[in-house]
Amino acid sequence: MTATEVVTRWLRLIMEDAELSPYLIGVDLDRLAAHLTASLARVLDGEPAAADGWRGLGLSEAQHLRVVAYLVGVLWASDLPEQRIAEVRRAFEVNA
Repeated sequence: MTATEVVTRWLRLIMEDAELSPYLIGVDLDRLAAHLTASLARVLDGEPAAADGWRGLGLSEAQHLRVVAYLVGVLWASDLPEQRIAEVRRAFEVNA
């Protein structure tokens, strides 16, 4: 699964979450998706993530961690090795 496919599924889960979806109202989803895709691709290539795409949306720390949990679920479902999933999780949680 490509980074773009992962992010598409990830954003779909967040948009279906009744608590998180209101934070996306008025957000340029194409721009957010492009940023998240670039960040995820960087992390998967062993580089540090770009600035957190969720920053500035007003999420609480618990909400941000739930956003990251959705990402982990998508990665797990795509059969990414557990070590790689842990690396991605850490990279995205750092910005919580």
